[in-house]
Amino acid sequence: MAHTARFYTAEEVARRGMDNLPDELVSNRHLIYSSPATLAFNSPGAEGFGIKRAGLAIPGSVMLLVAPGCCGRNTSLVSDMPAYKDRFFYLNMAETDIVTGRHLKKIPAAVEEVVDCLPTRPSLVMICITCVDALLGTDMERVCRRAEERVGLPVRPCYMYALTREGRRPPMVHVRQSLYSLLEPRSKRPTSVNVLGFFAPLTDDCELYDYLSGIGVKAIREVSRCVDFDEFQLMAEANFNLVLHPEARFAAADLQERLGIPSIELTRLYQIDRIHRQYQALGQVLGATFNDAEDYDVAQAAVDAFRTAAPHASFAVGECLNADTFELALALVRYGFEVREVFGTIQAENFVFLRRLAELSPATRVYSNMEPTMLYYDATTCPVDFALGKDAGWYHPEAKCLAWNEDVQPYGYAGVRRLFEALLSSLEGGDEA
Repeated sequence: MAHTARFYTAEEVARRGMDNLPDELVSNRHLIYSSPATLAFNSPGAEGFGIKRAGLAIPGSVMLLVAPGCCGRNTSLVSDMPAYKDRFFYLNMAETDIVTGRHLKKIPAAVEEVVDCLPTRPSLVMICITCVDALLGTDMERVCRRAEERVGLPVRPCYMYALTREGRRPPMVHVRQSLYSLLEPRSKRPTSVNVLGFFAPLTDDCELYDYLSGIGVKAIREVSRCVDFDEFQLMAEANFNLVLHPEARFAAADLQERLGIPSIELTRLYQIDRIHRQYQALGQVLGATFNDAEDYDVAQAAVDAFRTAAPHASFAVGECLNADTFELALALVRYGFEVREVFGTIQAENFVFLRRLAELSPATRVYSNMEPTMLYYDATTCPVDFALGKDAGWYHPEAKCLAWNEDVQPYGYAGVRRLFEALLSSLEGGDEA
């Protein structure tokens, strides 16, 4: 049998349905291949907002990493960043700790030592633990309570557990819940809104800010824009939360149960007409009308400008980028471009996009970055002009690569405009985003 990377066409996947996906496209049914994509969220030192950086989203917080040396070593890649200098601390687990669990008694003392050594008292201590404690069955909530009693400030857990990635509350879901659990009850302000979902802000030119301001919202808060812990606490006075990423759903549900803050969930989209319909729906919920005609036209003009310059452009779309792989692929096909390949993880939320993609582009190849046969991927079997995402760019070194994974988040019409402006710039030999 020839060594080739296993794929299915979009038509084949859609025909099988979400409940009957091929084993090769479901990561917990086979060995995991750490391709460029999986390294981006498995590696503790990976760029982007993995557990380490996400756990330090609260201003003034510090982190104690409790792990064997092999797990802690990679964190130095993050702790070397200027924004995280003097915010990471380590409690090394020896072999005896792993066998007996004696390290758990050391954690409260280690937290106290961290707090005492800092010139300024931190707002929060995050304790990050690894798969070792998952296998040991550690009750980290209890350990954190003991540490809180010792230092008199909030101590919260976050879990760097690759083993729970397929579970109901994977690490990036849980860390959001841990962070927002710090909010305490406050009187509600009808002119205050929170934006939940990302650990970096939306781009400053995102039209969502203007739309909310135009209906009388005076305070639009994101955890990434809070300058200190006191400002973070003001998020508890919000009239409602806007949830822009599905991984923030559980956190939003907790805030509704604990603090009585309802939420509205929006989806990041690159299909202009669907962005328009989503804003219309949001306006109906809020009893308002958003005049988005100008933003719609500007985004469409950016798409048209790129299409004029590259009318027959072909794409490979990865998952290491600020988009849903299948929604972005669908948007490109609807704009008239050819999407030959997607590298992505199929979930219930994006299967609807895949089904529509299958109708318009049935031959599009669907790969899983984590499937072992990706070792044998050969770009010459399906060359493309553009690769979106670092993983797609790694597979297609001959193509123009647009990484599209900066910390600051594109969203809405502004996101579409920025994407196609960046594509046009790369075509003209400009800097790639």
